[in-house]
Amino acid sequence: MITVGCAGFPVPATRYFREFMFVEVQETHVSLPGPGTIRRWRREAPGGFRFALLGPREIGQEGFRDGKVIETALKSIEAVADELEAKLAVFVGPPEFTPTRANKAILRDFLVNVKKRFERVVFEPPPGWDPDECDELTQEVGALAARDPLNAGLSRLKVAYYRLHGPAGHKSRYEDPAIERLAEIARGAKHDDATYVFTNVDMFADAKRFKKAMKL
Repeated sequence: MITVGCAGFPVPATRYFREFMFVEVQETHVSLPGPGTIRRWRREAPGGFRFALLGPREIGQEGFRDGKVIETALKSIEAVADELEAKLAVFVGPPEFTPTRANKAILRDFLVNVKKRFERVVFEPPPGWDPDECDELTQEVGALAARDPLNAGLSRLKVAYYRLHGPAGHKSRYEDPAIERLAEIARGAKHDDATYVFTNVDMFADAKRFKKAMKL
């Protein structure tokens, strides 16, 4: 199964819902969406649509260390998850969260805790982490590690989560050869379940072109 979506709503939600069946809610990274917005998303979303939540940034800022700040942050997105019936949460590691032995142990404990709250948990490592080692670490606790398949290749796991930030950062778009290459990579994957999330400025158009290339 292949799922394609975007990081947030790059177009009005009603238009987005006509194209995709999955979205990463980005508002939960900085401040929570209002209750009216949450109810509207739930009401307008088609049957079977799936929401994922991007974890609050203070979790990464705290270095994933257990404490009051992280507990408060997790409780805040749990409430949103309940409203949206979201089963998946994505947590992004900040650049200063380096792959030291101590940080790996802290991350493992954090993921174990969050797995009690969400059915599926994804950790996106910052630059400097080895993608395959990160796969191993997260797999140990039943979580997933995100990666960019164009830069880091495919995960060898049966369930994979890919985030595409643009060929030259957030403000760049994928040209047709890159989309074709991504589709070639995706067709060669042996996953049971793979999610591809575009996060760049032209995410809506790029994700649509990828879907077309994959004949989804």
